[in-house]
Amino acid sequence: MSIQSQICKTCGTQYPENTEIKICKICAEERQYIPLSGQAWITPKSLAENHEIEINKVRGNLYEIYITPKFAIGQRAFLVITEKGNFLWDCIPLLNQKLINFILSKGGLKAIGISHPHYYSNMKTWSKTFDCPVFIHQKDEDYIVDKFEEIQLWKKKKLLLWEDLKLINLGGHFEGGSVLLIQNMTSKGCMLCSDILQISLSRKFIAMMYSYPNNIPLPLSEIKRIKNRLEELNFDTLYGAFLHQNLTENVKEILAKSIARYFA
Repeated sequence: MSIQSQICKTCGTQYPENTEIKICKICAEERQYIPLSGQAWITPKSLAENHEIEINKVRGNLYEIYITPKFAIGQRAFLVITEKGNFLWDCIPLLNQKLINFILSKGGLKAIGISHPHYYSNMKTWSKTFDCPVFIHQKDEDYIVDKFEEIQLWKKKKLLLWEDLKLINLGGHFEGGSVLLIQNMTSKGCMLCSDILQISLSRKFIAMMYSYPNNIPLPLSEIKRIKNRLEELNFDTLYGAFLHQNLTENVKEILAKSIARYFA
């Protein structure tokens, strides 16, 4: 008897068919967690039957996509519309016909990029559905639980995709942790920062940590390295992994103030 694909209920990572797995590899790692109630799984079919997709325009050619009611980590993905092809930033673990139809109505996908392993989710399904590559930084390759030929591992500090889309490896949360910079979306640049940069509920602070759920800090040397890296980049807008994380004013000032607290 074949074993169905299973999705971890805690992080949303989908494991391939005929894989006997008792503990999610992503959640067993110290940046995530296994719930006190134990490891739990759900099939893609059950997820689709009990959850829906919300799609909202954030600005111009940028859309947010998320699952409701909240599932697993609860991150949002972003659809970036460009003349030379559309780009999906990060994945969510549900891809239903409503969402497929919406993306196809906008011209499909040219490629997918993922910030770090917590949002790999069902990237293979997305890639196969839209016949496009998935860009993942090579430093996070070991966390891929279902490898496929469309994965494109990139190695350097930055990768220019097309038009003004650029992947930036910041590190921190994960060695391969990356952000997407869209230089011409705002006057100085828009960054989709996932939770590589974690915007607070008040939107007055930005954190950088090794593990958010387990409250494990980064060493000051790593904070300093990321600070120097950010100073090389131009941007005035941040959109994070979660719905409240839209920061469109005083971004550089908030970032500088937040980083200074690490060294106070």
